[in-house]
Amino acid sequence: MAGCVIGVDVSTTASKVLAVSLQGDIIGLASSPHHISSPAPLWSEQDPAQWWDATCHSIRRLLAEQNLAPDSVKAVGLTGQMHGLVLLDAAGEVLRPAMLWNDGRSTRQCEHIRSTLGLDRLVSLTGNDAFTGFTAPKLLWVRDHEPNIFAATRQVLLPKDYIRYRLTGEYATDKAGAGGTLLLGLKARDWDETILEALDIPKAWLPDTYEGPQITGTLSRKAATATGLNIGTPVAAGAGDQAAQAVGTGAIMPDLWTITLGTSGVVFAPCAAPYCDPNGSAHAFPHALPGVWHMMGVMLSAAGSLQWYRDTIAFDRSFDALLNEVGGIEAGSDGLLFLPYLTGERTPHADPLAQGAFVGFTPRHSRGHLTRAVLEGVAFGLRDNFGLLQQAGLPPPHEVRISGGGARSGLWRQIIADVLRTELVMVEVPEGAAMGAAILAGVGSSCWESVESACHAIVSPQEITHPGPEADQYADPYEAFTALYRQLKPFFALRS
Repeated sequence: MAGCVIGVDVSTTASKVLAVSLQGDIIGLASSPHHISSPAPLWSEQDPAQWWDATCHSIRRLLAEQNLAPDSVKAVGLTGQMHGLVLLDAAGEVLRPAMLWNDGRSTRQCEHIRSTLGLDRLVSLTGNDAFTGFTAPKLLWVRDHEPNIFAATRQVLLPKDYIRYRLTGEYATDKAGAGGTLLLGLKARDWDETILEALDIPKAWLPDTYEGPQITGTLSRKAATATGLNIGTPVAAGAGDQAAQAVGTGAIMPDLWTITLGTSGVVFAPCAAPYCDPNGSAHAFPHALPGVWHMMGVMLSAAGSLQWYRDTIAFDRSFDALLNEVGGIEAGSDGLLFLPYLTGERTPHADPLAQGAFVGFTPRHSRGHLTRAVLEGVAFGLRDNFGLLQQAGLPPPHEVRISGGGARSGLWRQIIADVLRTELVMVEVPEGAAMGAAILAGVGSSCWESVESACHAIVSPQEITHPGPEADQYADPYEAFTALYRQLKPFFALRS
């Protein structure tokens, strides 16, 4: 074998390691699980040590199962869950469990950030409003509630960058991931001194920022022993999971948008300039490519809603069996609606107190109606975010690609195409974020000339789903869906 590159994805659920040959073929994948702790309402935490152990186990397993020689691995690229807060002391030791992207405890800190900077100024600097998911509000929560931990802090890292530190001994991050901290200047693509000063966060605590393909260090002797890779293997900056997923599915040009139908649901739009929504309702970050930005809308529970539904209400059925029961049920689920806000919502509502709901039960509704209502509720949430990006002034896309585990369902793709009234191009990429990280590593180590040429050679669009005759039937159900959140919002606040 001429060689390969490896993409490491430190996701919420697992450390996934994907090997890609220099011809663009997938060699193999290994995954080791993570566990989430929720010791209090709205809390979501993980121990960074389990990320490292799982990453080492996955790399060693991949090398063994695919009979890969360590010297065949030309570079490693990193991606992972965004916005998580990892705090290290002066000795580089972890001070507390990492607070994750879906941790919702920092509402008051978000209010403090808005009142300190002013919403208009905050959005003009960062491209974003303050969301509980972002890193900066989490850091301020630690300052307010765990002052001893805050006082001992000397380094702030994102989850994948903790793995980088363990691999190389270097503190570094990518600009796309750093955009999700609420501490990065959108136009400058680097830490913003105004925000740091206003929030009293020392710049020395933050790692240097790099473009996605740049090499940030090489494997240390200790990391080589732990992973089975060679000392000196280059490690690229990589990207946060959504920017890496976009690279892995070829969404690197402004006229090509993507929808990722994973645990969360993401509408991702590359931009040639640093666009942002004036109200900060949509996210605006640098992309993983130099000179490219992106906007995105994020719903927290997309395929995660279907997973919850199967596990709690229909645990005796496989996903295929559940979807088969939807046959014959018309668009709109006979008036039954599902709100997919099981873990709060991010965009367009920025409401960590939002909750899931089925509304409109009657005796005529079957389990098939419930299943279809879940699929449609997620599609409506994606439409909210699709419209949010259009309202921000982005030019309409020439092509919309869809990927992720949920996108493997032809029925769900058809519902989404109908609800959006948009043609969807399926891209079947196992672990698209890890693929994107591998591509960035390959470009950074000169295995490929550019991200554009690598994506052109590797990413293959497949089946196209066109809006069908049921598209016209979704106007009224979608209007009812949007009205339902507004009507239930006061109830959600009372129940939390």
